[in-house]
Amino acid sequence: MKIMIRRSEETGHSIYVPKKDLEEPIVESEFESLWGGWIKIANGWVLELPEMAADTRLPITVNAKKRGAED
Repeated sequence: MKIMIRRSEETGHSIYVPKKDLEEPIVESEFESLWGGWIKIANGWVLELPEMAADTRLPITVNAKKRGAED
């Protein structure tokens, strides 16, 4: 699924899923740089993110895979 990742002062990193009109903060991540591992968002979803450089500029739209379900 396509998601947009951005950083804000209030919530830290958050994602937006256009097809679901869903915006949630990232509450946990496998790696500090986010890329190449999993992230967990506030609603409980766990998403796999692609490998990217640690200094990738935000906001950015990427393809993520939802763990535990086909979507």
